[in-house]
Amino acid sequence: MKKRTVNIAVTGLNAIDSPGPGVSVIRALREATSFDVKIIGLSYESLEPGIYMHDLVDRTYAIPYPSTGIEAIHSRLEYIHEKEQLDVIIPNFDAELYTFIKLEAKLRNTGIHMFLPTLHQFEERHKMNLNDFGEKYQIKVPKSKVIYDLNKVYSLQSEFSFPLLVKGKFYDASVAYNIDQVKSCFNKISAKWGVPIIIQEFIHGTEFNVTGLGDGKGNTIAAVPMRKQYITDKGKAWGGITISDEKMLEMTRRFLHETKWRGGFELELMKDKEGELYLLEINPRLPAWIYLAVGVGQNIPEALVNLALGVKVKPFESFEVGKMFIRYAWDMIVNREEFEQISVYGEL
Repeated sequence: MKKRTVNIAVTGLNAIDSPGPGVSVIRALREATSFDVKIIGLSYESLEPGIYMHDLVDRTYAIPYPSTGIEAIHSRLEYIHEKEQLDVIIPNFDAELYTFIKLEAKLRNTGIHMFLPTLHQFEERHKMNLNDFGEKYQIKVPKSKVIYDLNKVYSLQSEFSFPLLVKGKFYDASVAYNIDQVKSCFNKISAKWGVPIIIQEFIHGTEFNVTGLGDGKGNTIAAVPMRKQYITDKGKAWGGITISDEKMLEMTRRFLHETKWRGGFELELMKDKEGELYLLEINPRLPAWIYLAVGVGQNIPEALVNLALGVKVKPFESFEVGKMFIRYAWDMIVNREEFEQISVYGEL
């Protein structure tokens, strides 16, 4: 029997040194067994490589930045929907999620489905609220402080020991070893992402990540932990290996059960020398390394689409341990005419 074709729009087609998850999500969807796909890329810039990967992306539309406002994005999505009859949208950037969450009900009324955390879940897990989150759910987190003003940097010496982490509200994190470096990081990150800036205690140890999927009712649909094998200067995993760690999986299941998390996620964890686990961050979307989960037996993007469409999904029960991902870069040759097409007309 012929499988249904699902028209899925995906953001996050960039591939800089902190790559978006879009291309990995699309690769996963291309391997779905429960449906066929037509992939519509949603791009913010004309140089996002995913635009030109015609074996993965069937058609691409430029969309306005979240900063332009909800109505501008809604209007553009309505136009794209009229052309493509979208079934599902998978947003993959933290900075756009607030807009898509606010639009979820409106889009559902026109036949477009998403499977995103609620606004409360999105706000509660924010880096700025991590201390309160850890206390509420009895999860160990590093000490953090939110600062809006560069002058507040000087008071940190009495509250934190060096080194410490300086984090942006959406992206970027740098290790600072003295006050001058904190100031430099503050200026660099706030210029890009605005304030506030989060100052976080530096935990010495080994970095891990867990990606997965919650059904919004407290159940764990998927969970795959991995240890970072190669880390960029921005702290991003450029290589990793799946591991078996019941303590991490138990923390993940508790997080999903207590918060009733809805949608994909990534937990950033640190294990110190005593074996204690600290939750550093909760990313409210699928990570750029999500294709590793597919490679070990859990096609999380496929399950997310089915949940968005109201299809019952069985929880994944296992995954292959000891399988690695190694990220790499290559040069694509692109016709100038295609670049001009997406730049001028916003469609390719």
